[in-house]
Amino acid sequence: MTDSSTPARTAVVLGGSHSGMLAARALADVADRVVVVERDALPAAPGPRKGLPQARHAHMLWSGGVRAMEELLPGITGALREAGANRRPVTTDIVALGTRGWFRRWPESHHVVLAGRDLLDATVRARVLADERIEVVERAEAVGLTGTDGAVTGVRIRPHDGPERTLEADLVVDASGRGSQAANWLTALGLPPVERREVDAGLAYASRLYLAPAAARDGFPIINVQPDRRDGGPGRAGFLLPIEEGRWIVTLCGTRGGRPSRENDDFVSFAREDLRHPLIGDLLEQAEPLSDVSFTRTTLNRRHFYERMPAWPENFAVLGDALASFNPVYGHGLAVAAQSALLLRDTVRRHGWAAPRLSRRIQKAVSRPVGAAWDLAIGQDVFYPGATEAGPTLRDRLVTAYVDRLMYTATGSGRIARRVTDVTSLERGAGVLLTPSVLLAAAVGPLKPSLSGPPLTAAERKAAGLEP
Repeated sequence: MTDSSTPARTAVVLGGSHSGMLAARALADVADRVVVVERDALPAAPGPRKGLPQARHAHMLWSGGVRAMEELLPGITGALREAGANRRPVTTDIVALGTRGWFRRWPESHHVVLAGRDLLDATVRARVLADERIEVVERAEAVGLTGTDGAVTGVRIRPHDGPERTLEADLVVDASGRGSQAANWLTALGLPPVERREVDAGLAYASRLYLAPAAARDGFPIINVQPDRRDGGPGRAGFLLPIEEGRWIVTLCGTRGGRPSRENDDFVSFAREDLRHPLIGDLLEQAEPLSDVSFTRTTLNRRHFYERMPAWPENFAVLGDALASFNPVYGHGLAVAAQSALLLRDTVRRHGWAAPRLSRRIQKAVSRPVGAAWDLAIGQDVFYPGATEAGPTLRDRLVTAYVDRLMYTATGSGRIARRVTDVTSLERGAGVLLTPSVLLAAAVGPLKPSLSGPPLTAAERKAAGLEP
């Protein structure tokens, strides 16, 4: 806190979802007052809200994001576990069919936290808002920035029950999600348009909640059936995640020409007949549906390269899906948001609240985890017909060819599987995949023969009802 002779430092965060709440927590360590502006009325307990339709689909939090959250909110993993979230070791508790075959279940190298999005958000939100330095303005829409092309001074908001007003701020952080208007607001201040890239594989996905068989409600692994892009057809995938209260959340997805149906009656048949292996469909036959199918097509990858802008105003930063949104199938949005919030805090601490070019430093810092997740997401999506106007670049083709070889090697090499999950967990950068020993291993290929089927244990098969 400041003394009486120092002006209070105020930060405004636009958006009260996962990214916004973690950004608010990060700023509470370096500001005196943090105001979160949220369009929805935030539920007091885990529950749906209009502004988060994707909450009905599968979410997982990779350990790179878990570690960042723990630095911002010590003990949050324990709080999530107490609320019912599951922790699964990677790759020990993942049964996955990759492009080149089934992966073995190697000893734990990383982990994921699994929970329904409502539970995750409510648990994090309760911890964040327990801080008296953080307040929320609910049911209010941000409509524009105040200031100049050199410095932002605040944000104009339109409350649901009153006239438009301005919130003055020493720092405004846009974490408002895929619908962010930051690019338009910046051009309105006189700044040039931002460079943007979109990769849209045309993916649609359908999700449904199930109650797992009684014997499979504790300790059941993640099931993941991935597409094989090399076959030239639509990319179809399926995920089964064990979440709280003995439930499974199952997401099925497909690109143009292979999309799942919105109909309840078609869900299991798509899982059994349209995916590369019927395992998920077989498991669902033994489970009890608890919800109707939720369907969405909001899956394109979009990245704003704000860090490349020739000019950037002081006192403004963009995080989360407002900066880059990823195809949700890859599961990196939550982790990137947590890592970006931590970098936001650490950058302010390192350079000082009023340091020149602080906002540009923040934007460059958060581009690192964003770039890592971006490369992972578009590495497959860019190859589907119609994903981009120009098709994959030479860099896209070279990177994907090497990653394909690594994934093949990882099916039969625990060491390479660990290096790959170093990157997919967002705990280490892609540079670990370019060391001489990894390059040599990729050239040699897998050390063990391919598996003939999914590596479920006999006990798991019995618990799930697949064997008498």
